Amino acid sequence: MENWIKVYEDQNQIRAEIVKAVLEENKIPAVVMSSKETIYNVFGTYEVLVVQGDALAAMQLIQNEITFQH
Repeated sequence: MENWIKVYEDQNQIRAEIVKAVLEENKIPAVVMSSKETIYNVFGTYEVLVVQGDALAAMQLIQNEITFQH
C-alpha cells in the first residue's frame, strides 16, 4: 500500500464505505482498511485510503460533498 494516504477515518464501517463509494463515483480509487484490534471489532477505526496523488481532491470532495447526520 505504498503511496496510499488516509483521507478519512471513522469508527463506523458503513460511513467509511459510503465515503469510499462517493470517491469511486468521482473517479478516485479508494480502499477501506480496518484497524479493529479484537475478534469482537470493539476498538479501532476504519480508514479510507487513496493514492497520494488523489489525496487533495479526495479530501476536498469529502469536506464539501459528504455529511452525516446523527
